[in-house]
Amino acid sequence: MDRLTALQVFVAVVEQGSLTAGAERMDMSRAMASRYLAELESWMGSRLLQRTTRRQSLTDAGEQALQRARDMLALEQELGDIGARQDQAPKGLLRITCSYSLATALLCDAASDYLARWPGTAIDILQLDKTVNLVEERIDLALRITNELDPNLIARRLGTCHSVICASPAYLQQHPLPQRVEDLASHNCLTHSYVGKSLWQFASEQGPASVAVSGNLSANDANLLLQATLKGKGISLQPLYSVQALLAAGQLVRLLPQWAPMTMSIYGVYSHRRQMTPLLRSFLDFLLARMAAQPLWQ
Repeated sequence: MDRLTALQVFVAVVEQGSLTAGAERMDMSRAMASRYLAELESWMGSRLLQRTTRRQSLTDAGEQALQRARDMLALEQELGDIGARQDQAPKGLLRITCSYSLATALLCDAASDYLARWPGTAIDILQLDKTVNLVEERIDLALRITNELDPNLIARRLGTCHSVICASPAYLQQHPLPQRVEDLASHNCLTHSYVGKSLWQFASEQGPASVAVSGNLSANDANLLLQATLKGKGISLQPLYSVQALLAAGQLVRLLPQWAPMTMSIYGVYSHRRQMTPLLRSFLDFLLARMAAQPLWQ
């Protein structure tokens, strides 16, 4: 049995949702695909898929085998790409999605510098403050700030997102300065629809703390919340990369500096290891090196 082909069939059947669709993606007959699956299960000594006329599902052994199969196929792909990458400059189109604020602070400048370095490349940036289906939207790479990764996607950690609690001097002229994190519960807190909408979490030398917050404005765009904060409409939790210049200029005031809001990781996310083209790998390496050189992202 060609075990690599059997693993490819197994992954294709799982991802396509049926034996027939998986066989079509592998450009083989349904009977041949079924034979590969049967021989793979015989080799592993365990059933990988539960199949009925209506649906299929992974067994416990299949769940464990799926990620390992993907890893083995990715390694095979990477080994095959090594020689080709030696003499091949990155080229082609890369479609990337990320939030508005991260695009402004990081991606736009990084993309411009990358394109200047590699003239044979092009980048299409889709700014969205929501999670999208990478396959359906034909996205090659998503930059996501999260501590909860989708287990069905491949992620490469790029850096850290630090956040601060801040307000404008105008707001603080009209409202008492918060002395403890618990004081935030009595303030008008402008919250993000997807990140800490009703609960802000902190760490300090005294230990962790969580505060239930509320306010009259919530949005799925951090930049919109930032503009409202600058206008004195309330207190907001902002990524440091968006406000460090405003804090230095005195346009915003950092509150409760002894309490650090929960940090989050910044990941480069893509749908499958086989999607790791030389262009995608090159841009991820470029972005990682750029962020590693800047303390803001560490």
